Amino acid sequence: MKTFCGRANPTTGSLEWVEEDEDYDYHQEIARSRYADMLHDKDRNMKYYQGIRAAVSRVKGRGEKAIVLDIGTGTGLLSMMAASAGADFCYAVEVFKPMANAAVKIVEKNGFGDKIKVINKHSTEVTVGPDGDMQCRANILVTELFDTELIGEGALPTYEHAHKYLVQEGCEAVPHRATVYVQLVESKRMWSWNKLFPVHVEAEDGEKIIVSPSEMENCPGVPSVCDIQLNQMPSSDFTILSDVVTMFSVDFSKPVRSASTCYRAQLDPVKSGKAQIVLSWWDIDMDPSGTINCTMAPYWVKPMSAFQWRDHWMQCVYFLPKEEQVLQGEKVHLTACRDEYSVWYTLQKAREEDENKADARVESPVCRCQAHLLWNRPRFGELNDQNRTRQYIKSLMSVLRTDSVCLCISDGSLLPVLAHYLGAEQVFTLENSAVSCSVMKKISVLVGEPFFTTSLLPWHNLYFWYARTAVTEHLASDVTVLPQSAALHMMIVEFQDLWRIRSPCGTCEGFDVQTMDDMIKNSLNFRESKEAEPHPLWEYPCKSLSNPQEVLLFDFRKTVPQHCLSTEGSVNLLRKGKSHGAVLWMEYHLTADISVSTGLMQISNEKGNCEWNPHCKQAVYFFSSVIESETLADVPTAVTYAIKFDTKTGEIAMDFKLL
Repeated sequence: MKTFCGRANPTTGSLEWVEEDEDYDYHQEIARSRYADMLHDKDRNMKYYQGIRAAVSRVKGRGEKAIVLDIGTGTGLLSMMAASAGADFCYAVEVFKPMANAAVKIVEKNGFGDKIKVINKHSTEVTVGPDGDMQCRANILVTELFDTELIGEGALPTYEHAHKYLVQEGCEAVPHRATVYVQLVESKRMWSWNKLFPVHVEAEDGEKIIVSPSEMENCPGVPSVCDIQLNQMPSSDFTILSDVVTMFSVDFSKPVRSASTCYRAQLDPVKSGKAQIVLSWWDIDMDPSGTINCTMAPYWVKPMSAFQWRDHWMQCVYFLPKEEQVLQGEKVHLTACRDEYSVWYTLQKAREEDENKADARVESPVCRCQAHLLWNRPRFGELNDQNRTRQYIKSLMSVLRTDSVCLCISDGSLLPVLAHYLGAEQVFTLENSAVSCSVMKKISVLVGEPFFTTSLLPWHNLYFWYARTAVTEHLASDVTVLPQSAALHMMIVEFQDLWRIRSPCGTCEGFDVQTMDDMIKNSLNFRESKEAEPHPLWEYPCKSLSNPQEVLLFDFRKTVPQHCLSTEGSVNLLRKGKSHGAVLWMEYHLTADISVSTGLMQISNEKGNCEWNPHCKQAVYFFSSVIESETLADVPTAVTYAIKFDTKTGEIAMDFKLL
């Protein structure tokens, strides 16, 4: 059997359905899973273990048998904790079949086969009774169903069903409760991910300003949360306008309602400013008294805490529908609305007559201007990057003449407006690979950023090159192409923490989970280990072990060649450290002396700490030494590479070896 998978095609700039082996989806999901990342989270594991021990102890103290229901068991870790803590029996529910199969093996390997039953179903399909999946209802409910937004993975309807059908009334729950916290801030950087700022253009006939249309300016945007590693956001990039307040909490030991609802909190601004952003995070109490607490609070909230790095839970950035001026000492009301899977916020000035009025339901934000559907948050940030825009303006001014006929190939670009303001005679734009044949005049200037919405990896934007090749007959013989070329750059790095998402666990809290490591490694070897993956590295600190190196050049002044482009070589390691992988990015040469980078901005100190373009994802190729947890006898001094760009598919294959 075969299965069809969606994949970006860099040669057409579109998403296409590709036929794959029937196991491909399984392997893809396992290889890209966050199971290992969660198991590396020592703080999470330790707190869960403490909470489970305490819950089993409370049930046993009442003279009852401890029957545990573990929903979303994954490796079976939490069920093994419960069995080890003295639970009489555990029902471990896991809907993802490969993971359920692994859990069965892990449970058996650790000697809990007689205490834990793995059920490969969605919890809403589990039956209770003499002939059911569970012999009786459980009196301890253990789950880990949370995402960065807390409820985004369907935790609320799952809990609601479990309380109705799978657990006893008054059951113990681990975690016992979750609490969502908010803080109001002003941040030009974060607001630039949601609104288009005015662009000032110094043209020959005076200054021109590109402003967004009113429907874009007044658009509330999209409801999806922006989840980031807020601990990587410097305090200079935002101004705190309110103290941290509790927005809402959920007691998981009692029946849970998933129906849409609203919560309201009063804020007393500690500073006057523009309220633009609601920062949010949550913590979970593993026990009723709240003494076992696991928190996602960022660094400025709990500055004395030793922070546990984690990538499966981060912090939330919510954009208010419009910015509101708040004054220190003048109360405001923040309303959080939620449905089963998402949360959104609105801010109102506090008025006396509103104090006791029931909250009217605020509808989920819907993008009306289309821009928030076309541009993701990093793209908004990129368009608002004044330094980057200045580079493009400078480049365009150097190539445009009054008789220039300009063609722009990019998705949702401001370049056509810039070219028009800078004096081009005519400007055409092509979007989403709709290569038009209605262009009558020969194009004298071809421009692109290049940016395309379907691109995932840095080289996918080479679609610009394929589109340039497709419109060759419409280009003048002396056409100016901007950017004139692109270079693929590479650097060997040591990650502070990101390597953990690929590193095997071995044992976790004393339990052997090697079976899961082997499963992930097998799936990586299925295909993925020879591919890079996209990550926004500004959120993931790393240091360079080598100098950045240009490895492939793509000349846009010529058409895409028929033959593949390939290169081999080696790069010397200049700093000591663990070679976790190679980072790859594109640098676009707009003109002979003006370039913009989608990757490394600078190496900031002698330690090799890297600063990355915050608007783009870079490609990360993890070395097998991370995946296999090899301990190298000799510290490598160089890395050899072989990189091949297939011009037929637009994809890059690569291989690295540590010397």
